[in-house]
Amino acid sequence: MDSIVNIPVCSNTRRSPSPELLALLESRFAERFSTSKSVLLQHGTDESIYPPRPPDAVVYVRSTEEAAFVVRACARERVPVIGFGVGSSVEGHLLAVAGGVCVDFSQMNKVLAIRPGDLTATVEAGVTRGQLNAALQGTGFFFSVDPGADASIGGMVATAASGTNTVRYGTMRDNLVSLTVVTADAEVVRTASRARKSSAGYNLTQLYCGSEGTLGLITEVTVRLHPHPETYAAAVVHFPSVRAVVDCVIEAIQMGVPLARAELLDALTIRAVNAHSRTTLGEHPTLFLEFGGSQAQIDEQAGIVREIASGHGGGAFQWAKRPEERSRLWTPRHHAYFACLQLKAGCRSLSTDACVPLSALAQCIEETQADIAEHGLLVPVLGHVGDGNFHCLVLVDPGNAAQNDAAEAFSHRLVQRALRHGGTSTGEHGVGLHKMRYLVEEHGEHTVALMRAVKKALDPHDIFNPGKVVALSQG
Repeated sequence: MDSIVNIPVCSNTRRSPSPELLALLESRFAERFSTSKSVLLQHGTDESIYPPRPPDAVVYVRSTEEAAFVVRACARERVPVIGFGVGSSVEGHLLAVAGGVCVDFSQMNKVLAIRPGDLTATVEAGVTRGQLNAALQGTGFFFSVDPGADASIGGMVATAASGTNTVRYGTMRDNLVSLTVVTADAEVVRTASRARKSSAGYNLTQLYCGSEGTLGLITEVTVRLHPHPETYAAAVVHFPSVRAVVDCVIEAIQMGVPLARAELLDALTIRAVNAHSRTTLGEHPTLFLEFGGSQAQIDEQAGIVREIASGHGGGAFQWAKRPEERSRLWTPRHHAYFACLQLKAGCRSLSTDACVPLSALAQCIEETQADIAEHGLLVPVLGHVGDGNFHCLVLVDPGNAAQNDAAEAFSHRLVQRALRHGGTSTGEHGVGLHKMRYLVEEHGEHTVALMRAVKKALDPHDIFNPGKVVALSQG
């Protein structure tokens, strides 16, 4: 078993830009071009446990045309091009394993259009979800996909992000209308019109969603918006076991309760949240819930869920109805990752996720917690249980090879367990570098060969984020 601190073996050799290419980019972008070591390190580091792999240069683009210029210049030398949003990915997606030029989208941060009549908005790729929702204030609408981090919209498309609202509003895939993409030959394409549905041709929008920057550079995104419910209510309730939490949520979904959010935090995660956010939650498996609708609808939904929770040993509901109360309740959940890092001084987290059918979720999490106990690991468990998706944050000393190997072995067992239960190796973190080896086992040789054929057709010289997902060098 390879240590998780090693980049997976890939036959891509480093393809650094020539001095002439660097001079061309510097001439075109001036102060928005950098080869500074600190800037390169920033753009070659993510939230994964992998060591940094910096690019050779960074360019800050401000338009689709500028992104196409970079691709055209790099394509002539077959130099890799790696897109960069805010660097919040956790599977090594943005590491420059073959060198190349990083295209930073942070200055492509304009909200281009808000169309309340169509329930859509068009943004540049560098706009974050927080920026978009701030721009939507006063419109009566919001953008629903909430992965926790204030990620860029372009990055969220690239990784097919989801998060706490998915149980009601769907993933990034469900909230996309169309994309503007720069292709490997530096052409600019629009993947769809703004119509709510279409039967015209292949669904290129969904092809690029989840491609992790390996098929093109996404520069503009049109997303679906949702009307704010008349009112919201949030609740926290403790349970005697993780299985009881999961069974409660599944029963509520089967009863047709339109939960807006349903989040599990195990007892260890609650301990970390209390220490980090200075909360006083009971250190038990805990369910965070949110309801939306009219007050009558919320009262009805809450009554049903309270009865279901009681049947599974749930305690009293702690309610939050005013916006500031709900924010106070949910902010610790959003900060859970950083809270968990403080459980072990100097640690890093191998953050891995799995997703299984709802019917298998309780058993899969129980088996996972037994695995954690058997091997003496420090692993907070939390998840979007309404989707069958849960996360394990394996806390290790990055300099301790034995701990790293134990963490990687646990991650491997987790994936095998999820696959045995009819699930997937990753529900929302993506493939990146870490989950590449499981694609054949999950999908089969022929399916992965088809994926690789798509990559070869759209990026024949492997310039877009090489060495990731279905690396051509493995074909």
